[in-house]
Amino acid sequence: MGIARPRTAHPPGLYVMFFTELWERYSFYSMMAILSLYMNEALHFDVAHVGRVYGAYTAGVYFLPLFGGLLADRVLGFNRAIVGGGVLMMFGHLVLGIESLPFFYLGLVLLASGSGLLKPNVSTIVGNLYRDRPDLRDQGFNIFYMGINLGAFFAPLAVS
Repeated sequence: MGIARPRTAHPPGLYVMFFTELWERYSFYSMMAILSLYMNEALHFDVAHVGRVYGAYTAGVYFLPLFGGLLADRVLGFNRAIVGGGVLMMFGHLVLGIESLPFFYLGLVLLASGSGLLKPNVSTIVGNLYRDRPDLRDQGFNIFYMGINLGAFFAPLAVS
């Protein structure tokens, strides 16, 4: 006879999603904390151009999840969308390390596209983890959102 899981145990996948979203938000907010400075000081963009690029990137990050959710629902599935989004984000950060203007823009596009695939589907997976335990779903989302907030909190501190 095995050891019974406590009735309040959350599915193990919750902690995977917790850390996935923690690092995704850490990635986003740490880059946003220094993006304007980088464009102005390293790329020598004027303030107006910095604002346009920053705004376009931010709009992409928040608009593309509409398509990422649809793509996951109809074509990729949630797991492949999350993995694909994470891979795109990884390559986006790597490409940003190349000192070339076309690679800078490509890196931003990859990051926004990756975020568009990852963000809506992580939340869906968290909800799906609780099909058999709807009584724990609210607690699970509280834990999950704590990861989002921790990533957002520590990111600017780390890059300052």
